Amino acid sequence: MYKKLFIVAVFLFILGLILPGSLRAQKIYLTPSPIPTFSPEPESLPKPDITQKSPETLGPLEEILQKQKLGAVWPTNPIKYAIRGAVKAGVPANTLVLLLLLPLVALVIAVARNIIGIRGFGIFLPASLSVVFVAIGPVVGIGLFLVIVLVSTSVRIIFRKLKIKLQYLPRMALILWAVVFAVLGVLFSAPYVKFSQLTNVSIFAVLILVLLAEDFIRVQLGKSAKTAIGITSETLVLSLFSYLFLTLKPLQSYVLLNPEITLLVVGFADFMLARYSGLRLRELWRFRKLISS
Repeated sequence: MYKKLFIVAVFLFILGLILPGSLRAQKIYLTPSPIPTFSPEPESLPKPDITQKSPETLGPLEEILQKQKLGAVWPTNPIKYAIRGAVKAGVPANTLVLLLLLPLVALVIAVARNIIGIRGFGIFLPASLSVVFVAIGPVVGIGLFLVIVLVSTSVRIIFRKLKIKLQYLPRMALILWAVVFAVLGVLFSAPYVKFSQLTNVSIFAVLILVLLAEDFIRVQLGKSAKTAIGITSETLVLSLFSYLFLTLKPLQSYVLLNPEITLLVVGFADFMLARYSGLRLRELWRFRKLISS
């Protein structure tokens, strides 16, 4: 009997030595390990769009207006006070900047036409196309334009090959119908392409691009495909050059802070350019042998 009690006592003693260590080991084992924290990668911020009313575009422009100190309204500051009144009433400052820059863009296009000799589809279409490039980006703008031109030209060629005679306006309506399907296909590919600028495409931009495509088709029908491609390419060059003017931050600040000087200088330059009747630079280069002889 004493032998059994001795064995039980030894067993309990050994169990008492083992259990605390195992419990401590189990406690250490069950202690949760610290969860590693990952700092989120900085997302690339979208480029501020001056054609949209957003804090990224309105904030800096309104801050520029607030920092400028004005004197009396007349005779040098009437437009400055009018701009501030319009901004306080809720008119977006970026819209005012674009309106002040459009006469300058038109002057640049007129100089390119009358002095250099770059052709294009008038003044309003390249100027509008430059605003489209500001809104959706030049890459998406040119890409959509190429899609519209390819689709409209293909539809016209199909009609000609099938010898289907249609009146002008219904034919343009059918071309617009095909263009809508093509643009929808491009927009539907946005989730797969993962190109963020495709989500900024507006109906305004598409309409301007369709107008450019219509002029392309009209010139192609009246003259030749080579002439249409040349004029369209020069229109795109003028639009890209105008796009650079519209996106220059120092120029935006200057026209916003000095609208009177900007409008007067641009108007005087337009008047002097309208009186110019000399040869263009491209004509001088084209007839350089005749002029030298």
